[in-house]
Amino acid sequence: MYVQCIAESINIMGKRTGEAMRQRNPLPIVEMAHEEVADGGDFLDLNIGPARKDGPELMPWIVRVVEEVTDCPLSLDTTNADALIAGIKAARHPERHIMNSISLQPERMKKLIPVAAETGCYVVGLLWGVDGMPRDSNERAAMTVDITMAMNEAGIPNEKILVDPIGTPITLGSDQVMSGVEFMGMLNEIAPGVKSTVGLSNVSNGVSSDKRPYLNRAYLAMLMKYGIWSAIVDTYDHELVELAHGKRPELVKIVHDIMDGNDPDPSKLSPKELEYYKTARVLTGKTVFSESWLEL
Repeated sequence: MYVQCIAESINIMGKRTGEAMRQRNPLPIVEMAHEEVADGGDFLDLNIGPARKDGPELMPWIVRVVEEVTDCPLSLDTTNADALIAGIKAARHPERHIMNSISLQPERMKKLIPVAAETGCYVVGLLWGVDGMPRDSNERAAMTVDITMAMNEAGIPNEKILVDPIGTPITLGSDQVMSGVEFMGMLNEIAPGVKSTVGLSNVSNGVSSDKRPYLNRAYLAMLMKYGIWSAIVDTYDHELVELAHGKRPELVKIVHDIMDGNDPDPSKLSPKELEYYKTARVLTGKTVFSESWLEL
């Protein structure tokens, strides 16, 4: 299968692009946009963070900068609702872009859903309610019904909705990771035609930087079992992009076999296959997580 890669690196927290955003210097942003497209990005995530002071001016600026140099569709990513509205309305082709995101908080739904319907953009339905994140797959299912119904009533079809179940860090335990994965197996029955997305690196938050790619890759392979449509990823991780674009099916199969209880014989695996074997066992809870899981 093919997972759409939403390239994550044009970010207000990034060393190259953060300062460029603050100074309104387009050159580093343009350079990174070209790099991420060349590395396999299917969408470019433009993450300006909360942007409380200048969001409604910053987001349209960065949208115009990137649209000038690439036809790659964009994901407009900010918690500032006014900035999302300004950015999506400034886009030349808003129907190709993603509004990230609308949560289940009433004021955010009231403000953003009509704009998403008007512009025809894709929209992320973030499963975050008034009481915070869902506790299990059933709460995710109930939230999905609520947010898709609200969007449908405004005229947004399921095919334009991307549900984000919210990935949780493995440091909080494999139960939380697996509840999100379990929900993905339910999504098509709950809301036929709805797409899915996830911030992939959430699963490795709090883990040492050199170990994070192993978790991100195996987690993506797990989600691929249930047809994940897109993921916000580091496109500079070329192995991860290959995995997403269907070029490493033998590695995906190892992860899926573990999920099905058909663990392969580790003595017969290559070093690369062992990385996925050990990491998938940690994420599924078959092995207790520790920072040394790859060495065990």
